[in-house]
Amino acid sequence: MSARKLLPPLLAVIALAIPYLVPAYALTLLAYVGMAALVALGLVLLTGIAGQTSFGQAAFVGIAAYTSAYLAKVQGVSPFLGLPAGLLGTGVVAWLLGLITSRLSGHYLALASVAWGISFPYLFATIGPLGGFNGMADIPTLSAFGHRLTDPHAWLYLIWAVLLASVWLARNLLDGRRGRAIRALAGGRTMADSLGIDTARLSRTVFVLAALAAGLSGWLFAHYQLFINPSPFSLDAGIEYLFMVIVGGVAWLWGAVVGAGVVVVLRDQLNDLLPRLIGQPGNYETIVFAIVVIVVLQRAPAGLWPMLRRLASPAPPARPGVAVALPHRGAPAGSAPALELSGVTRRFGGLVAASGIGFAVYPGEIVALIGPNGAGKTTVFNLISGALAPDEGRIQVFGADVAGLPARDVARRGVARTFQHVRLLPERSVLENIALGAHERGRSGLLAALLRLDRAEERRLLAEAARQAARVGLAARLMEPAGSLPLGQQRIVEIARALAADPRLLLLDEPAAGLRLQEKAQLAVLLQGLRAEGMAVLLVEHDMDFVMNLADRVVVMDFGQTIAEGLPAVVQSDEAVLEAYLGGIE
Repeated sequence: MSARKLLPPLLAVIALAIPYLVPAYALTLLAYVGMAALVALGLVLLTGIAGQTSFGQAAFVGIAAYTSAYLAKVQGVSPFLGLPAGLLGTGVVAWLLGLITSRLSGHYLALASVAWGISFPYLFATIGPLGGFNGMADIPTLSAFGHRLTDPHAWLYLIWAVLLASVWLARNLLDGRRGRAIRALAGGRTMADSLGIDTARLSRTVFVLAALAAGLSGWLFAHYQLFINPSPFSLDAGIEYLFMVIVGGVAWLWGAVVGAGVVVVLRDQLNDLLPRLIGQPGNYETIVFAIVVIVVLQRAPAGLWPMLRRLASPAPPARPGVAVALPHRGAPAGSAPALELSGVTRRFGGLVAASGIGFAVYPGEIVALIGPNGAGKTTVFNLISGALAPDEGRIQVFGADVAGLPARDVARRGVARTFQHVRLLPERSVLENIALGAHERGRSGLLAALLRLDRAEERRLLAEAARQAARVGLAARLMEPAGSLPLGQQRIVEIARALAADPRLLLLDEPAAGLRLQEKAQLAVLLQGLRAEGMAVLLVEHDMDFVMNLADRVVVMDFGQTIAEGLPAVVQSDEAVLEAYLGGIE
C-alpha cells in the first residue's frame, strides 16, 4: 500500500489517541477550537467562496445557544430536542435577514452584518428569561440513557466528530454542480445569472447554511460551558471569527480549522503570558494579536492552509471519465426568427444608449452587430440576455416575449452568451469553468449534493464539459487554472462554457479579440459548424475581416441607432457606415 493511502488511517489513529495524551487544560482548548472552527467553516462558504462578507456570525451562535439553553433550563426540554429548535430559530432568522441582504454585495452586506452583529447581543440581554447581561447559569449538559455527558474526552470526540462531519458535508456541496454555482456568486452575478443560476435564492441558501453551522456551534457551546451571557456573541466575536477564516485561508474548508486553532490558541496564550511579562493586567493581547495577524497575512496572504497544502503535495485532480451524454435541445423547428427585436430603446438618464433598435436573427444564420466604440452594441446584448430591461420595444426569443425577464429566465429558453470583458473563475480549472455552463442541465438538489448522491449526474456534466473543451481545441488544458491561460484562450473557454448550456441562440461579444490568426481561423470553422447545425449566432466584433468573411448579414449601429443592415458586401460600401467608421468620405 502506498504512503498516500496509509496516511489517512494513520492520522485517524493519532487523532483518536490525542485526547489521552494531552493534559486536561489542552482538552478544553481543543474543544473551543472545534466549536470556533464550525463557525469559521460557515464563513468560508459565505465569505471566502460565495463572496459575501459577514461580521455578524457570532449572533447566529447566540440564537441557537440561547434557544437550546432556555428550553433545557426553563422548560425542561432535552438538549437533544433543543438542537433542532435552535437550528430552526437560527435558520428562520437567517432566512429573514437573507431576504433583505441577498441582493446586497461588497461593503453594503458587510455594513448590514455589522448592524445585526451589534443588535442581537443587546436583544439577548434585554429578554428577562434569558438572564440579561448576567447570563444563564446551570444549563443542563447533554445526557443519553440517563447518563450525563461530563467526561471531557467524550465531549472532545463529540465536538470534533460534528466538525469533521460538517467539513465532509461542505466538501460534498462544493464538489459538484451546486458548488460551482456558489463559486460563481463571487465571480459576478451578471455572469452567474446568464447561466441560468438564481443568484438571489442561492445567496440566501449559502447565508442560511453558514448561519446553521454557527448555530450548531452555539448549541454545543451552551451545553459544554453550562453558562452563557451576551459577550461571546458580540460584534467583536464576529470579527474574530472572520480573522480565523482570513488567517487559515479564506477559500479553503480546512483553512477554517487551521485558522480557528491559531486564533484560539494564540489568544489564550497571550491572555496568560502578556500580563506576566508586562507586570500589570490589561488588554495587551489585542495589540500583539493584531500585529501577529498582520505578519501572517504578509507572509501568507492566501492564508496558512494553502501553504501547508503545498508542502503535502496533494494528488492531481481526476480527469473526467466516460458518461452518458446529456439530453440535447436540438435545432429549432420551422422558419420563424430565433431572435427578433422591434423598437427596442434603453435610456440611462439623459443618455439614449439604444434607440428604436430592430432586427432579426434566424436559425442557421450568423448575424454580426458592428459599430464604433460606444455605439451601444453591448447594451443591446445586455437587453437581449436580460442583464438590462428595455424602456420600450419588444424582444422575442423563439416567439416568446422576453423583454424585462431576468437573465436566468432568458438563459433557460436556450440563450447563452459571452462577455466583452472575460468573466471566468480564474482559480478554478478550465474543466470546472466550462461545466458551469451546463448548470441548468442538471437537476440534483441541495440535499443530494450534501450527501454526495449527485455523482452520476456530476460525471455527465463533466463529460459534457470535456466534450465542449475538445470541440474548441482546449482538450489538452482541461485541468489548468483558467486564469493562467492567455486572454485569447480565456475567451475560448467562455465560448465552450456557453456551448455547454446547449443553446439554440448564441450571443458572442467580441469573441475574436486577443486571438491569433490561426485561432481566429479555428473559431470561424467552429461558428460555421454551429450554423450548419441550425444554431442562431449573433456576434459583436471589431475585426472586420473576420466579420465580413463569416457573417450572413451585418447590422451596423452608431450613437445607439441602427444605420445599416444587409449583406456584408453591401454594408461595406454604405456611405453612412463609412462615415461612422472613418469620420467622413471624399
